[in-house]
Amino acid sequence: MDRFQNKYRILSARAAWHAYGGGIYFVTLCTAGRIHYFGEIKDAEMHLSTVGEIAAKNFADVSTHYPYAEIPLFVIMPNHIHAVVIIDESRISVGAEALSGAVEKRCAALSCDILEMADIAHMQGRLSIVVGGLKSAITKAARQEKVSFAWQPRFYDRIIRNVEEMNRIAEYIEHNVIRWEMDELNV
Repeated sequence: MDRFQNKYRILSARAAWHAYGGGIYFVTLCTAGRIHYFGEIKDAEMHLSTVGEIAAKNFADVSTHYPYAEIPLFVIMPNHIHAVVIIDESRISVGAEALSGAVEKRCAALSCDILEMADIAHMQGRLSIVVGGLKSAITKAARQEKVSFAWQPRFYDRIIRNVEEMNRIAEYIEHNVIRWEMDELNV
C-alpha cells in the first residue's frame, strides 16, 4: 500500500525479515540539511562543537540508559555520526522494565491507553528505540544549551553479518575523519 489516509507514506527501509531485537548494526545518523552541527575537521582532526561533545557523551554512555545496548565504536563527523550498535538479547529483559516505566510516564502525560502504547513501543524494534532515544537526548541537551540543532528524519542501518564485514566497517569508522575530503556526506 503506497498511501495512508490518502497521503503518500514512506515505506520502511528496515529489512522485513529481521526483527531488530538482538544483533550488531552499522548505523549512520545525519543532521538536517547536512549542516555541520557537530564541529569541523581541521588538519585531519575532528574538533567537536558543543553539540558534538553532547553527542559523544550520549553515545559513550548509551548502556547507562539502555542496558541491553552497547556502542563499542563510533565516529562523530561534522554532519553525521557512524556507529556500531550491539543489541544483546540476553540483556533485553533488564531494559524492559525501564521501557515499561517510560511508556507509563509518557501515557500519563498524554492520557493515552498504556497497552496500546506498549504494543507500539515493542513493534518498533530495540535498535530504533536506542537510536530514537539518542537523537532525542542530544536534541534536548542542545536546546538546553540554547544551541541550534536538528536531525534528518530516520537513520540508516546495516545488519553486520560476519567478522569480515565488521572489520571493514571498523576500518571505515576509524579512518573516516582523515577521508573527509572524499566523503559523500561532505557537503
